[in-house]
Amino acid sequence: MKTIEGLTEEEERAAAVFRALGNPARVRIVTELARRQACFTGDLVDVLPLAQSTVSQHLKVLKEAGIISGAIEGNPCYCLDEQTIHWLVDFCYRICCPPGEEAAAAGGCCETVECGADER
Repeated sequence: MKTIEGLTEEEERAAAVFRALGNPARVRIVTELARRQACFTGDLVDVLPLAQSTVSQHLKVLKEAGIISGAIEGNPCYCLDEQTIHWLVDFCYRICCPPGEEAAAAGGCCETVECGADER
């Protein structure tokens, strides 16, 4: 993958998280873990039309990106890493609604909860 000089640590972290979430199967795994709060890999194989080894590989990518935590070996159990999820939400919010004058220049949509509601 091509690197870009001058990225902050936060931008590097965001790139790793977004890269890990760039696969539909991994997005589905994250969705399932959020719904269940914790999940054994066997349960995920029942939900996804993928082999156990493929699910395990996706879990490894998500764990390396810090999106999930849990045991890989033995009695595998995974859950979302709450700190990473909160960090990601905050990162995205700061991109969409930067502090100061930029928010006002963006049309002030960050001041209301209904931003984009009509577009959904």
